[in-house]
Amino acid sequence: MRRVLILGGTAWLGRAIAAHALAHGAEVTCLARGDSGDPAPGARLVRADRDDPHAYADVRHDWDEVVELSWDAGFVASALEALADRAAHWTLVSSVSVYAHSDVPFADESADLVEPRDLTAYPDAKVHTERLTAARLPDRALLARAGLIVGPGDPSDRYGYWPARFARGGRVLVPATAGRHVQGIDVDDLAAWIELAGRTGVTWPINAVGEELPLAAVLAAARDAAGGDTARGHADAPVTESVPLDDDTLSARGVQYWAGPRSLPLWLPAEARGFSRRSDAAFVASGGRRRPLAETMRRTLDDERARGIDRPRRAGLTPAEEAEVLAG
Repeated sequence: MRRVLILGGTAWLGRAIAAHALAHGAEVTCLARGDSGDPAPGARLVRADRDDPHAYADVRHDWDEVVELSWDAGFVASALEALADRAAHWTLVSSVSVYAHSDVPFADESADLVEPRDLTAYPDAKVHTERLTAARLPDRALLARAGLIVGPGDPSDRYGYWPARFARGGRVLVPATAGRHVQGIDVDDLAAWIELAGRTGVTWPINAVGEELPLAAVLAAARDAAGGDTARGHADAPVTESVPLDDDTLSARGVQYWAGPRSLPLWLPAEARGFSRRSDAAFVASGGRRRPLAETMRRTLDDERARGIDRPRRAGLTPAEEAEVLAG
């Protein structure tokens, strides 16, 4: 039986990886504080604080696969020191944020990286942890450069903002979409690929980014998912009117790009046209699969309804902010 250790494993992506490994017959152990939730049913939880120098004492065994989810340089270094010699394969979940430039569409894994200077900055830390991992495990490491991860359970609230917003109905503020793209990967598609890559020994840096789609198509899919609620037993389909505003107007009215408070999620500056159009050729060649956009959007909306359409969010505009921007 394959033995898989996930450093984390009780929250969103880590829990999904654990579930996929269990489904393929692995024995799964999750090393975590346990504050973020419970592991997938069937996984063993070893509670540990990785700030503790003895954090790995109970997992110093031989592993077929170790999955590292942290971007904390200290955590990554200490895990490599404790476990690298005991692991047949190692996956570091990295990010496309490692790339120095976002203005060239379809760039692949050979593109220039950020030069780490401030390890409290996410891109810098990710590059640094990649280098630590590759140096320690030059022939056994997969650097999984994830793009925008989407689907049920997303703690960032970015992707789910749109189906939830269309489900509320009314006048929906949207950005100008011409020339804009989104490249999201469903959390379960990413987890399935990470499990497969570990099982088959895939190595090297790989962009795990999903299919690039026009932003207009993603917004249309969000609207269609909300409009299809009637057929799935929800309330009458909402009446919506999309109201597009151009970049200058949105910026002048205090709307932020991409994520966070007072933002229009997934909207990026024109000069970042390559950020959501990375090459995914290596991902597909190594067995990566992508479910249809409509399916991911339905899954996301179902999750939004379960969590509360009107809940406070980490990304997007509140109803009051949206009304204020629309009023000009």
